[in-house]
Amino acid sequence: MGSTGSIGTQALEVIQCHPDLFGVEILTAKCNANRLIEQAIRFQPNAVVIGSKELYGEVKSALSAYDIKVFAGEESIAQVVESDSVDMVLTAMVGYSGLLPTINAIKAGKAIALANKETLVAAGELVTGLATENNVPLLPVDSEHSAIFQCLVGEQNPIEKIILTASGGPFREYSFKQLAHVTVADALRHPNWNMGNKITIDSATMMNKGFEVIEAKWLFGLKPEQIEVIIHPQSIVHSMVQFEDGSIKAQMGLPDMKLPIQYALSFPKRIKSNFPRFSFVGYPSLTFEPPDIHRFPMLQFAYEAMNKGGNIPCALNAANEVAVDAFLNGKLGFLQIADVVEESLGRATFIEHPTYDDYLSTDINTREIAIKQIGS
Repeated sequence: MGSTGSIGTQALEVIQCHPDLFGVEILTAKCNANRLIEQAIRFQPNAVVIGSKELYGEVKSALSAYDIKVFAGEESIAQVVESDSVDMVLTAMVGYSGLLPTINAIKAGKAIALANKETLVAAGELVTGLATENNVPLLPVDSEHSAIFQCLVGEQNPIEKIILTASGGPFREYSFKQLAHVTVADALRHPNWNMGNKITIDSATMMNKGFEVIEAKWLFGLKPEQIEVIIHPQSIVHSMVQFEDGSIKAQMGLPDMKLPIQYALSFPKRIKSNFPRFSFVGYPSLTFEPPDIHRFPMLQFAYEAMNKGGNIPCALNAANEVAVDAFLNGKLGFLQIADVVEESLGRATFIEHPTYDDYLSTDINTREIAIKQIGS
């Protein structure tokens, strides 16, 4: 799901390198019809789904000469994941839209390679509960969570805490005055990672790291106080686990998303790759520093939402999606993203034990609150 985005395209590169191990059964995309068509012709899946129904005719016509079924609409994306021929679903859609398809895939017993962090941010309790109930593995694709996962393989000892590393984004050393004049082009230039627009902006505000904190809570069954964030500008140490005896395990490597993607697809085995190798000689200095929550308050908002629980992380995600979209479209300044999120959280109605319908209404209502702020 989300084959035309950054994670999706890199996943297809991994699959292409191992045709003896992996095959593509279904590809879905939101609205990038041209890339979806190219991918379908190259990988010959059983079916493709274009989320935008207006683009159905274009995709259908382009693939008419091939034995590839074509569907359209969000409902179709949520349904195709249940296909009997599917073993694993890579959830690489952006934002809240990945929640329902992921839930359906879990209920259908599919292994989940999880790159859509918003799924656990918005509805972590529901999703992890369903995964346990259906005996479905949630295999993390995010580099940080993959690092924690790799550090824990074979471990029987209790975790004292985990340490999530963050690059600090492009504005790590900016003053408030400089942040006030950040442009969209500035924010999209991440120093280390090649990612899609939305996640790149989230990285610049540090909301991405806040989401990862919430995601880690659900993936690894942790308390908020067991999750620490530290700035590591070189992005070589992808994250760490500290055990009760004080020993720390770290997973390291060059910043390349294809490695955690491949690990999730091949788990529990490691398979050979031709990815560039890390050299300590090439990185004689690895540095670490605490995050500055005064200049980047989004990280603090995430901790507060996680501590409050219930539907509040869902509201956090909804407000952030609206604010980031507004920034990308020139309707909001960089520092105003945090203002919109904070105000929206203050107005959200708290539900301690939300159902799926509660998450749905929280998402809709919070978006309306955020949009009104931007429009005023």
